[in-house]
Amino acid sequence: MTEAISPLAPKTLPDMPPVPGVTLATRKAGIKYADRTDLLTMLFEPGTTVAGVFTRSRCPSAPVETCRDHLPGGRARMLVVNAGNANAFTGKKGRATTAVTVKAAAAAAGCGESEIFLSSTGVIGEPLDPAHFERHLLDMAATARPDGWVDAARAIMTTDTFAKMVTRTVSIGGVDVVVNGISKGAGMIAPDMATMLAYVATDAPLSAGVLQQLLDRYVGTTFNAITVDSDTSTSDTLLAFATGAAAGRGAPAIADPEDPRLAAFAEAFADCLRELAVMVVRDGEGARKLVRVTVTGAESDASAKRIAMSVANSPLVKTAVAGEDANWGRVVMAVGKAGEPADRDRLAIWFGDILVASEGERAEGYSEAQASEYMKADEIDIRADIGLGDGCFTAWTCDLTKEYVAINGDYRS
Repeated sequence: MTEAISPLAPKTLPDMPPVPGVTLATRKAGIKYADRTDLLTMLFEPGTTVAGVFTRSRCPSAPVETCRDHLPGGRARMLVVNAGNANAFTGKKGRATTAVTVKAAAAAAGCGESEIFLSSTGVIGEPLDPAHFERHLLDMAATARPDGWVDAARAIMTTDTFAKMVTRTVSIGGVDVVVNGISKGAGMIAPDMATMLAYVATDAPLSAGVLQQLLDRYVGTTFNAITVDSDTSTSDTLLAFATGAAAGRGAPAIADPEDPRLAAFAEAFADCLRELAVMVVRDGEGARKLVRVTVTGAESDASAKRIAMSVANSPLVKTAVAGEDANWGRVVMAVGKAGEPADRDRLAIWFGDILVASEGERAEGYSEAQASEYMKADEIDIRADIGLGDGCFTAWTCDLTKEYVAINGDYRS
């Protein structure tokens, strides 16, 4: 965890209300760093449903494998998250640690082992001592409280510079329910089916199937639409939990993802995912500028996404943004290398509201001075219209600075 806060960080933290049916606890477990909070538990009341999406890395962490094994049960009683050690590429030792942790957590929560979910983030390849969990989980379960969201968000940070939190209140069947979310991530960010670590909890009475449908529906345009450095983590995990506590206040149980009573909740849920995802980009390692890349006019939405991510992942585009250089030729390059249908003479590119290129050449009346002035902003919009169809997609990225190299050059130090 670095000291300087990203200049793109939100100016204020949200006031995180309790989620009925959820309690939280944190500890300084000494997993990697001395005297910092690095262990989190979330406890859920019986009957809580769960859904999740995970990294597609072929080298997943042991906790990811545990979550995948437990997810079909659709129920959760405890989430255990540690920072400082990813428990990835740790072989039999890693699997032994997750087994011990699951057993200790199940005993602490008084539940079955399949209702335990784990995440670990940090250095890859270092064995993780299960004693860190064995000595803390029982007391954490006994002292968990409903108002610990800020501490929870901070406990899962690694190179993050600020805690990432979001909350919404929305009505289901005339009854207000809460949606809270936290996430972490700043580097090794190019999610594939999920993101770094992110957790969303609500007291809405939703089935596991509905939760999973919501995640599957919105992850593609939120967490899977961001990139910092094009690298997908071994540990990417996004979990959603629904305690159902609002049913006691008259909220209807929702078991059909097409239920019209779910519409407002779905919108709020998607908004939470999007805000958490963009906060990760705002905290990109060394980032000074947030960049939104919008592609329109592609042959399909899938084609638009591949083009947008080609631009968003381009080191040359990202370093030009860092240098406040209006080098639109690099955007042309990134569109062309994406391997998707494109026509040089139909392509148009904007920086903000400034048309910089169209019909195969620099735009008539283009002002380098105007474009350069725009590039000084903290938030940059790049738009490319392909001119071939109706496909569109928006991706978020950040600039690539010397600080990114410095942070990752001594990450294990």
